[in-house]
Amino acid sequence: MESEVVHKVALWGFIGAMVFGAVANRTHFCTMGSISDWINIGIKTRLRTWMLAMAIALVASQIMQGLGWIDLRQSIYLTTNFAWLGYIIGGFLFGIGMTIGSGCGQRTLVRVGGGNLKSVVVLLIMGITAYMTLRGLLAYVRIEFASATSVDLSEFGITDQSIAAIIGQWFGFNRQIVLYALTAIIGLGVTYFAFKDPAYRRDIESIMTAAVVGGLAAGAWYVTGVIGNDDFEPVPLEALSFIAPSGNTINYLMTYTGATINFGIAVVLGVIAGSMLYSIVTRTFRIESFASRHDLIAHLVAGVLMGFGGVLALGCTIGQGISGMSTLALGSLMALLSIIFGSAFTIKMQYHLIDDSFSRAVAQTLADFRLLPKTLVAPPAN
Repeated sequence: MESEVVHKVALWGFIGAMVFGAVANRTHFCTMGSISDWINIGIKTRLRTWMLAMAIALVASQIMQGLGWIDLRQSIYLTTNFAWLGYIIGGFLFGIGMTIGSGCGQRTLVRVGGGNLKSVVVLLIMGITAYMTLRGLLAYVRIEFASATSVDLSEFGITDQSIAAIIGQWFGFNRQIVLYALTAIIGLGVTYFAFKDPAYRRDIESIMTAAVVGGLAAGAWYVTGVIGNDDFEPVPLEALSFIAPSGNTINYLMTYTGATINFGIAVVLGVIAGSMLYSIVTRTFRIESFASRHDLIAHLVAGVLMGFGGVLALGCTIGQGISGMSTLALGSLMALLSIIFGSAFTIKMQYHLIDDSFSRAVAQTLADFRLLPKTLVAPPAN
């Protein structure tokens, strides 16, 4: 029975991930790209798509929880162990890594399916680093870091780290009512942000992309929480995430005869397969390699930062940004904001490094974000 349920869940995960990979390949769905478009050229189309996907996943997930189909408090995002500094540092490092590596974990898998050898290198380094952070040498760093900075919310009478539970405890409100109110406010607010642009309202492909990504993220909760709810050996409740599963996938492929596939591994393989299938059918499959030694080094560093930072933050732009946010976990919000800031900071740094030294580029970037007075930034050397 256990094997049947595990494989059934894995099959559904693989099928859904194939759809994700094909859609993301076609539409260039990418969180890093959306942040870059916004900062560099002021275009918010991909940002609106990403945020609309987040809102769809949030509303759909909370409806399923309200109907009693799933209990999101069983997910890793809503534990009472609030590793606040891990969310911040890990998210910031991941944001840097995905920017210099030309894409987040999801985009890396999509580009691997499209024939990008640079992304193959990023995937291998990211996966190995993630697994080392989960169970290898770097796990000691993660554990020590977490034990020194984590807060046990149960000591304050808070049942989980959802924003609703924290507000409810502080102000004496009913957690469920607060949860419904936040879901409505955030869902409607983000939807308004997406559709207030007349051009976006006419962009059917972007809207459908958001619906597919958000629907698949919520669907993952259903697959693992309902289909995988075996009476004897239930499958762990999880949604879409790509960093830790990438490490588990590499381990699975190396120990295949003695390993068992799970939902996360199936999703990683499914995204690559879906993207590759789309690339072959549309004849867009292209082998792309490194342009220079500097390009290689940058992608190697990116893989390390994404693997370590993603595990420390408990997820990536999809794992925390969409799946985690669908639970309204405070940690997911902190990780998401840190990822966005890390990416935006790096994009600005790359721009200033064109003409400035590293130290001046850092100062200029801090000034751009109003974290340092512009009067303190040294003028450029003659």
